[in-house]
Amino acid sequence: MNNKVVVIGCGNVGMSYAYALLNQRTKVSELILIDIDEKRLEGEVADLNHGLPFAPSKLLIRVGNYEDCKKASIVCICAGANQAPGESRMDLVHKNSKIFKSIISQVVTSGFDGIFLIATNPVDVMSYVTYKYSGFNPTKVIGTGTTLDTIRLRYIISERLDINAKNVHAYILGEHGDSEFASWSNAYIGSVKMSDYLTVKELEEIADDVKTAAYDIIDKKGATYYGIGMVLVRITNAILDNEHTILTVSSYNNKNDLFIGFPSIVGREGVIGYIPIKLTKEEKDLFNNSVDVIKKVISDLED
Repeated sequence: MNNKVVVIGCGNVGMSYAYALLNQRTKVSELILIDIDEKRLEGEVADLNHGLPFAPSKLLIRVGNYEDCKKASIVCICAGANQAPGESRMDLVHKNSKIFKSIISQVVTSGFDGIFLIATNPVDVMSYVTYKYSGFNPTKVIGTGTTLDTIRLRYIISERLDINAKNVHAYILGEHGDSEFASWSNAYIGSVKMSDYLTVKELEEIADDVKTAAYDIIDKKGATYYGIGMVLVRITNAILDNEHTILTVSSYNNKNDLFIGFPSIVGREGVIGYIPIKLTKEEKDLFNNSVDVIKKVISDLED
């Protein structure tokens, strides 16, 4: 089975994804990198290839072009303008929509019929843009959504309680951005409710820390990329291994005709289902607020 992955946009995020793929045992057999700065990209590819003898899996890495998308399993788009200090993810939408129109047209023209994996912010809107520009079934478009926010949440809780993060079961839902929220009614340590461990004030502090994490990192180092690189590998493995695993990716919400972070079942064919988690009235209101935020940006973009 073909397990070619094409990465379009090889800046900090794209290269963090590529490096993380190189260092983990995956089913990826061929990694094709595309970027407008081909000279720098040649250096990146050489640097990665020199580490292959110590990689856990055999992998072909090379510079490519849009024709290489034809038989790819996944095309991951990381291209776009970076989020500047003080700039919201939604501020990026007009810049990145123009970039995507050109990229997606060339990918589709190649004959690509795999899964689009989107990392570019604002990721919920850019996933929708990909869906509209490509004409693909929406189940074959996956944004990173609130997957990174969710693992940030689990990390912070695990550090506070000195418990392995793998035993923290909690989700950040909604927009990957300022309107996201933690669904505390569905949060557990093992099988014990999170509220048995932490006070309401502590839960609020943790949720706020998650929401501001990216801004703090951007303020200190200019961009976030290692965490999202790991997230992209996790989603890639879920697709190629046909895991049917639950991830809070940005997936298509048919009721509202948009993409939003929600617990989705991910496998070889993309998003193959959803987990019908129950939200409290307050959480439903927060989710609907996120829907409205994303809808407004899409509406402004289409005007």
